[in-house]
Formats: sequence, structure tokens, C-alpha cells
Amino acid sequence: MEVDSAKIIRFTDCLILRNHKIYKDDLWISNGVILDPEHVFYNEKLVPDQTIFLNDSIVAPGFIDIQINGGFGIDFTHDLVSKPNGLNIVAKGILSHGVTAFCPTIVTSKPEVYHNILPMLAKKPGGKNGAEILGAHVEGPFINPLKKGAHSLDDILELDDGLETVQDVYKYLEHVKIMTLAPEKENSMKVISYMTQKRNIKISIGHSLCDLPTAEKAVKSGATLITHLFNAMPPFHHRDPGLVGLLGIDAPNPVYYGIIADGIHTHEAALKIAYNTHPQGVILVTDAISAMGLSEGTHHIGKLKIEINGKSACIAGTRTLCGSIATMNESVKFFKNTVGCTSAEALEAASLHPAEALGLAPNKGTLNYGSDADFVVLDKNLNVLSTWIRGELVSENNYAPS
Repeated sequence: MEVDSAKIIRFTDCLILRNHKIYKDDLWISNGVILDPEHVFYNEKLVPDQTIFLNDSIVAPGFIDIQINGGFGIDFTHDLVSKPNGLNIVAKGILSHGVTAFCPTIVTSKPEVYHNILPMLAKKPGGKNGAEILGAHVEGPFINPLKKGAHSLDDILELDDGLETVQDVYKYLEHVKIMTLAPEKENSMKVISYMTQKRNIKISIGHSLCDLPTAEKAVKSGATLITHLFNAMPPFHHRDPGLVGLLGIDAPNPVYYGIIADGIHTHEAALKIAYNTHPQGVILVTDAISAMGLSEGTHHIGKLKIEINGKSACIAGTRTLCGSIATMNESVKFFKNTVGCTSAEALEAASLHPAEALGLAPNKGTLNYGSDADFVVLDKNLNVLSTWIRGELVSENNYAPS
């Protein structure tokens, strides 16, 4: 299908996700943005240069993955120096999953790794060559060693000198969009306040043993995210709810939580509890590792040997999960079927909510007039049929009628 983004294009015979509802309507786009058809048709007396019939397909905002470690054999933390084209391989590969923008994630590493990799993760517009890069998600190294998960124990650091330590470790803060840290670390509140207020970096709490009062203090200091809820944190306890307790408080700022909906990392009952407690805050993340898109068997992720078996990826010889191999389109479908929410709610968990959490709405994560024309076309079962960035067709999938 050939389209010219400079022309006025009308998508018709489709169902549009807008304002939390899916309803019959047309979508008009031009020059990479979504148009108000009333203004175009009635006021300016313009007609579309091209009309595309979608046969009752759903049109939803493009998916935004704020935590993805790699895929298709590429690990962002360990492979990009030797394979500089690796980022492009992943960025292009996830287009077929409906992802139009993402935050490549770097796990706990030595400072020189951040110094080498972060400049490669600078913001970059999306298109046929790959999804838009929004900036890096640095998951560590300022985490609790007792909740390290698959992170390297030797590379975990303290915030000894606060802001100076952060600057020395990352060096290129201008390329950081999200920073995961454990708020129980000394000097963490000062870091949270500075990063959110002065650097516009979103702070996510994770890999932590903090109690609820500490988590609340972090939120008051500016933290607005929780990294992969339920994973790498204490389990919920009725007298000491810990980080999970943030879902039940009245916070000064909206609190969002990433959650891995792959049927492995989070039990179906836990997904339902989290969603029913705080539906406006759920963000679907893949937490995908380099093995996403690869066959079952033994693979390597950085310094670790991992085993892929079905839908799970574990450190070889253990039952310790080291990331997901699920795709975003699979996560959306699994989430909807598991929690029993509407298609609109499932789709917004992968689009509107991450856009809001990163301060990108309403230009992204919505189909509002004037927003970026980043969207996915799906069938009634939420299979991704095509992906569009700034009004350009960047990926097409074929599914048998169902």
C-alpha cells in the first residue's frame, strides 16, 4: 500500500479509539498529524487525496514500550558497541508488533558501559527504518542488591555523593528518559527531586526493598513510576504493603506502574488485582530481552547464559526469570483476556498511559486532532494488521480472517 503523507488521507469504514471509547468514525491525516475533518471538509472545503477502506478494523494509537532490553538476538546493554546496527534491528523488528516508540533499556552496568552506550540511544524520529527512540531507560545501577533479579551484583552502586555520583556514572544524562532506582538508598530523595525537576527525567522505583512510607516520600519528591510491578520487590503484605501499596494511596502526582503481561512474570490474579485497584496507572511493558523473536533453547544475554522454554526465559540452571520474550501485541491481547477489560482499556495501557507517564500526551498516545499520526490498525481480535508513524505505513502483517 503506497501513501503520500503530504496528501490528505481519509481512513474510512473503521472503528476509532478516542477518548477511552471505540466507535465508528473516519480518521483524516496529513503531514504526519491527525486532522479535524470538520475543519478540513466544511471550513476549508478540501477533499481527501486518497481514501483507504479498513473493513471495520480498529484504529488505535501506536504502542509505546518504556522498558525493552533488546530482541532479535540483540542486547542493548552488551551488544551495541560491537554491533552498532543492533538498535536499528530491534527498532525495525518491533514495528510489526505495533510499537511506534520505545525506550531502549540498559540494565545495571559499570560506568563505562553507560558512557559508551547512552550516546547511541539519543532521541530519534521513527519511520520505515524503525520505531521512534524516546531516550534511554537506565534500570540501575542504583538498586538494592537483595532485589537484583538478573542484574550483575558486582555492578550495583551506592549514591554516595548523590548528584555527583549520578553524573559520573551516566555522564550523558541528556539521553536518559527514565531512571530506575531503589528509594531506600542514601541521597535518593535529593536525586529524585533534581532529576525530575531540573532534567525532566522520569524516576521509576524498582529493584527495591523499601517500605510504603519510603515509597510515598519518593513520590512526593517526584517519582511517578514503578518498575515491573510485583517483580524485584517484596510481595504485598497486609500490614506492610511495600511498593505495591502505592496503588492504593492518594498521591500528589499520578503514579503509573509497568507490568509484564506475559503469563509468566505476573500471575493472572495479580494482574487483575493491580488493574482493578488502579486501572488508570497500568502500563504494559515487554521487558523483552535479546531472545525475543528467537527459538527455544540456550542463548546468551550479556554475561549470562539463559534458557528459553515456552514463554519463559530463565538464568540457565535456575528458575530465576531474566526478562520477558513476549511482544507488545501479544501482551495487549493477553492482558485484555486475563483482566476482562475492554479492548479500549487494553489498548490504552500500551499507548495512552505510557504517553501520559512520559509527558508526551496528547501529541502521542491519542488520536486527538493535531496529535502525531502514530497508530496501529488491528482486527477484532487485536491482531496488528499495520503500523503507521507520522502518517507513513511502516509495517504490514497478514492474518487469516477470523
